[in-house]
Amino acid sequence: MERSEGPHSGSGTVERYAPWPRPKDSPPGPTTSQVTLRVNGSAHAVEVDHRTTLLDLLRERLALTGSKKGCDHGQCGACTVLVDGRRSNSCLLLAIAMDDCDIVTVEGLADLDGADGDLHPLQRAFLERDAFQCGYCTPGQLCSAVGMLSEARSGEPSVVTGPQEGRGGPVPLTDDEIRERLSGNLCRCGAYPHIVDAVRDVIA
Repeated sequence: MERSEGPHSGSGTVERYAPWPRPKDSPPGPTTSQVTLRVNGSAHAVEVDHRTTLLDLLRERLALTGSKKGCDHGQCGACTVLVDGRRSNSCLLLAIAMDDCDIVTVEGLADLDGADGDLHPLQRAFLERDAFQCGYCTPGQLCSAVGMLSEARSGEPSVVTGPQEGRGGPVPLTDDEIRERLSGNLCRCGAYPHIVDAVRDVIA
């Protein structure tokens, strides 16, 4: 890896990574491309195989292992990250399509509220409410909850939102709203009640 000056990072540097070795049985023609991603505020220029998912790029190339690989089919939510402010299953996104996108993983949540090194309020609430057991799903739960709060503030409805709610203003986050909006994130330990409590602490 080498560092060079670039326009995409606040520090003025772009981290460049050597390409993965191409398998001997790769088909002829170009199979890799150069992409630049802004991850947790830093720019990363990486040559990636066109088949590489964002999740694998984050974990295997950038050593950001907070995002977890669970089902690898977009069903469990353990790999949830924020892409341009929207929560997304990183196992379903091709890294090649993320060129010039702003990505926030669980490692970067603490910087979103301007606390400068402190935990994000949701991270503190999860700790205080004991909203996890094994912790494997927790990074995805946190990123999804941060994205959910943003969606509710902007008035985006869910399937349980009342017909008069969210029109021109925030959607009130009742327990039913929180459960529905976080229903794409599974917890095999069953910490759901404490997760709802943690979210309610943040919006209180």
